[in-house]
Amino acid sequence: MWKYNFFLKISLVIILINGCKPKESGGFGRDISKDPEIIDNGRVIFEELCSSCHNFKQDAIGPNLSGLTRALPTNWIKEFIKSPIGMIDLKDKRAVALKEKYKAVMPNFQHLSEADIEAVIAYINTYGKTHPKKETDLIAIEDPIPEKISFSGETAKLEYIGQIPASSTTQPYTRINKLACEKNFGRIFVNDLRGSLYELRQGKANIYLDLNKTHPNFIDRNGMATGFGSFAFHPEFNKNGLFYTSHTEVAGSKQADFKLPDSVKVVMQGVVTEWKAKDPGSLSFSGQTRELVRFDFIAISHGLQEISFNPNANKGDMDYGKLYISLGDGGAVQVGYPKIADHHGTDVWGSILRIDPMGDNSANNKYGIPKDNPFADSISKRKEIWAYGFRNPNRITWIDSNRILASDIGQANIEELNIVEPGNFYGWPIREGKFLFNPNGNFNSVYTLPDNDHEGLFTYPVVQYDHDEGPAISGGFIAKGKLYRGKYIFGDIPTGRIFISDLEGTDHPKIEELKIVIDNKETNFYELTKSSRVDLKFGRGCGGDIYIFTKADGKIYRLQEL
Repeated sequence: MWKYNFFLKISLVIILINGCKPKESGGFGRDISKDPEIIDNGRVIFEELCSSCHNFKQDAIGPNLSGLTRALPTNWIKEFIKSPIGMIDLKDKRAVALKEKYKAVMPNFQHLSEADIEAVIAYINTYGKTHPKKETDLIAIEDPIPEKISFSGETAKLEYIGQIPASSTTQPYTRINKLACEKNFGRIFVNDLRGSLYELRQGKANIYLDLNKTHPNFIDRNGMATGFGSFAFHPEFNKNGLFYTSHTEVAGSKQADFKLPDSVKVVMQGVVTEWKAKDPGSLSFSGQTRELVRFDFIAISHGLQEISFNPNANKGDMDYGKLYISLGDGGAVQVGYPKIADHHGTDVWGSILRIDPMGDNSANNKYGIPKDNPFADSISKRKEIWAYGFRNPNRITWIDSNRILASDIGQANIEELNIVEPGNFYGWPIREGKFLFNPNGNFNSVYTLPDNDHEGLFTYPVVQYDHDEGPAISGGFIAKGKLYRGKYIFGDIPTGRIFISDLEGTDHPKIEELKIVIDNKETNFYELTKSSRVDLKFGRGCGGDIYIFTKADGKIYRLQEL
């Protein structure tokens, strides 16, 4: 659920303004509609699908789109929107150059109609070329982390397990997002963002639940932070039949528990749902459901991420049965509302929440506020918050029974791994990694920390890497097998690189890369998926083993740790 949404489809386009500009650019755009109704339709689509990553003032996650239609042939823009991956595979120079610059590729958007694409282009065409104002007081760091990630000398030996059924006829063929174990029965489940929850048995996937059939306002769009995001089984699922899911719905489906200000347009909603199976051992779900909590979002990005229970908590522990909910900033900084993210704990966006799904002392009386939450007794701060100051905390896991690791996808420079402490502030949107970030300035720049940084009570990442290495961290797990025991295995989502770090061995942990080997042959995920966008994810099996899987082709592998 990631940051190169629909934005990169046009996103990739702009680089040619900086290096691939056609000689006869002055004639472009004359074939684009000037019809006000078409332009307004394009505005609606753009605001919903593109604005979280693009604007017309400066480069953001994607490039500044002002003047785009004067710089490129309209037909090229259309074809790129439809199939950027296909154009890269065909070695289109502009598309390849964009991939090299942004280190990532947006998904194909062939589901958009010709009229929709033309409307978006018509809207973009209303903006002539603009140039961002320069920040004179701050000097941007050209290369935040000049040290390169090197190979560790170890290999990631992968064993092919199986493949999830395609949920689309074009790439990504699946949008598998999480693999996890229901420990009581020893069952492995995998979800597809397009709505299905599968049980994986002997390499074959069987549908356990389909959210498309239960939630009429369910939405899923390629490349967006939409769809069936995550799931978590209650530690006593075998007795009570309870499990939880997160998904997205169209704006205004119901009144949100956490609402945006009235002056802000809501683009989508995120929902956490409780399910109660009649027969926990059944191969398909049948039972009751109820909504726990609903959030408004200002854009289709950085929304509801991982939901999880502490797998190391035992009955009687304070953390037993407490549900953690990772919540991104909703793209608020990107679309010009940084205060939504910079709330000092008075709101929930950009936070990791912790609730008791069996309780009822919340404002909506549908869940409980654990009494050991850091702000449980606060008058001004949100009682649900466990920690805050994250941009897009896409994955959480546990080092041991108490310490949480959260991977946080950055803006344009830094990817983070954080050790999460209750009540702490992790910097966003005024820090990106261990660097200063200006949420009202140039989104592509980071700066040296100020001399008084120690006064800000920031908590910084335990490890970080910059976008020379990859543009989006894929959170992983602490290895339990003999080969990598105690080390953190993770990766980079679009590039498919696999990393390893010994977080306990030093005050300054180092990130190294593992070579990928399958059937005694060295390879990489670009080759394995036959895609320029890998979408690498990690899961954990019932025996503690680590699984690695890819959205591009729906294939699942197990990391061999003998």
